[in-house]
Amino acid sequence: MFENLDIFKMASGLANHAVSRQEVIAKNIANADTPAYRAKDIASFAETYEGGDFATGMRATRAAHFLNSQETSQGYTVLDAPDASSPNGNTVSLETEMMKAVQVRQQHETALAVYKSSMNILRASIGRK
Repeated sequence: MFENLDIFKMASGLANHAVSRQEVIAKNIANADTPAYRAKDIASFAETYEGGDFATGMRATRAAHFLNSQETSQGYTVLDAPDASSPNGNTVSLETEMMKAVQVRQQHETALAVYKSSMNILRASIGRK
């Protein structure tokens, strides 16, 4: 009865999305000085959630697996961010990446708060505190 509550699935999906997006942001920051590196981002959680199940697409489980031209991070499509490029062709803006990192942190904290509140409601409904 309580195994498949949608609120827990959504909170888990939101937290997983935040983790995947943080990985992409970290890669962007790590390659901030790499010539011709194109900044990447992940589609918003709302777009991903509306698209259906979170990770039903094809994934590479080993480095030898081939994927389409777009990379994936835990089942999410990694998009090319449309930022202006520097003279060396790099499109990473550290200010933009830091703002995205703050958004991701807030998204992850929201997921944890939803999960915690849902657990409290569930405990109260069965008579536990």
